[in-house]
Amino acid sequence: MGNKIIITAGKVSMEAELNDSATAQKIWEALPIEKRGNTWGDEIYFSIPVKAKEENATEVVDLGSIAYWPPGSAFCIFFGPTPASKGNECRAASPVNVVGKLLGEPKDFRKVANGEKVTIEKAE
Repeated sequence: MGNKIIITAGKVSMEAELNDSATAQKIWEALPIEKRGNTWGDEIYFSIPVKAKEENATEVVDLGSIAYWPPGSAFCIFFGPTPASKGNECRAASPVNVVGKLLGEPKDFRKVANGEKVTIEKAE
């Protein structure tokens, strides 16, 4: 793991750590990013100014994963099941590139409403 970031969504703020993938590096270079988040079950996603192809992409990710969704150029925060999940798994709509993990309690993001402002910035 490598660079640390701060994700703030509504009243929730949490540190996360990016992995050493090429996609994660592109996201790091694009920071800071501020957008309105969309919710889809227990996932927040929003488009970001990063273009990347699939890189070890997978549909099922670990709780607390942060990922990049290539078809929508979107940053994704997984904090529980989505409408595509089977059981309690965290399942993306289609394969995503896992770019890191949250360093706090993922379920805290359940407090974030659809359309709230989300900021991703480099941790000091």
